[in-house]
This record gives sequence, structure tokens and C-alpha cells, in this order.
Amino acid sequence: MVEELDRIDRQILMALQRQGRMSNAELSEKVNLSPSACHRRVQQLEKSGYILDYVALLDPRKIGRPTTVFVEITLAGQADEVLDAFEREVAKVPDVLECHLMAGTADYLLKVVALDTEHFAQIHRRHLARLPGVAQMHSSFALRTVFKTTALPV
Repeated sequence: MVEELDRIDRQILMALQRQGRMSNAELSEKVNLSPSACHRRVQQLEKSGYILDYVALLDPRKIGRPTTVFVEITLAGQADEVLDAFEREVAKVPDVLECHLMAGTADYLLKVVALDTEHFAQIHRRHLARLPGVAQMHSSFALRTVFKTTALPV
């Protein structure tokens, strides 16, 4: 069962999603709570699983991965062992940022980052084409990211 979040919990979550490194003093001021009460609330949100982790978001261009490719993958079969083998192996490909089991025409949708089209061709040949159970792949290159966020609506 999902616990009910109150207005202050929601404000804390929204603020931390936008700036996860702000100090407790800054956060408590933003949500109009005492620092100790704010700290207790953040700890409770962590303990109850609302806050999974804190991460640094990197600039893909600065680390040499400016190209985003979305890859639709159709498997040869739908048996549990085929799905499990695919999921186990795709998680080992370092250039795959996301893998989603889909409803619709493709079985999986991957988000892959690469230096350029030539680098993606290498990722495709060395990793993606060798994944277990793959029958078909369709790749689409993002021309430009119009909008991107990691913040969930709360």
C-alpha cells in the first residue's frame, strides 16, 4: 500500500529532485520547517523508500557520449527463460542506460548512449546483436533532446 504524502513531504521531494545536494538548512528554509524536523522527514522518506538514492547527473557531451539511440528489440520467443537471459545480459552492456519491457510491437526498448554513429555500430555489433534471443532490432537516433528531466511529479 502506498503511504500518503502530505504537502511538506511533497515539497521536500520536489526540492531534492531539483537539487539533491542542498544542505538540510537550505531545504528546511525552502519548506518552512525547522532543520531538525526537516532532517527527520528526509530520513523517514529515505527509510520508507520514497528516496532511493542520491546521484550526480553528468553531461553526456563532456564524457564523450553525446549521441542517444533508442533501440526496439523483438525477441524470438516469450518464454520466461528467454526473457530472463536477455534481461541478465543486457544489464551488462555499459552503454545501455535504460531497458524497458514493453507492451506493443517491440518486446524491449533500450536507451543507449554513444560517441557517434560509428561507435553505436560497434556497440550494436559487439553487444546488442549478441544478446540472447534477439530476432529483430530497430534503432532510432535522437537528433536533439528537446526536454529531459529526472524529476517525478509528486
